[in-house]
Amino acid sequence: MIREDWYRWCEELSEEELLQNQTGGSGSILHTLFHIVDVEWSWIRLLQSKNDSQESFDKYISLNRVRNLDAEFHLEVENFVNNYDAGMENQLFYDTLPDGRVVTDTRGEVMRHIIAHEIHHIGQLSI
Repeated sequence: MIREDWYRWCEELSEEELLQNQTGGSGSILHTLFHIVDVEWSWIRLLQSKNDSQESFDKYISLNRVRNLDAEFHLEVENFVNNYDAGMENQLFYDTLPDGRVVTDTRGEVMRHIIAHEIHHIGQLSI
């Protein structure tokens, strides 16, 4: 719901304002929104043991394209969240970092990280 509020607010801005580099976030307002959507989907894909392909912001340099990507990814995210149950909370999740190190967390920790990630970036946009 908050993301939709941000999209509606962004409709009032020019493309130049959406792409203007900002302090904090992932650069511009639009890039930060794209980053939120892309990272959420990536983590959900990893939690499902599915391949994660990183999207390139260069393909989504418009509010409509970011919204469409969000709508496309949201179907999978919503399905996963709606089927998440307490039994998954403490299941171990292993992630291999680009440097080869393996990090171990629980699925519950990863879910809370996804939520905190969006809150963090929405806070940056609010400032």
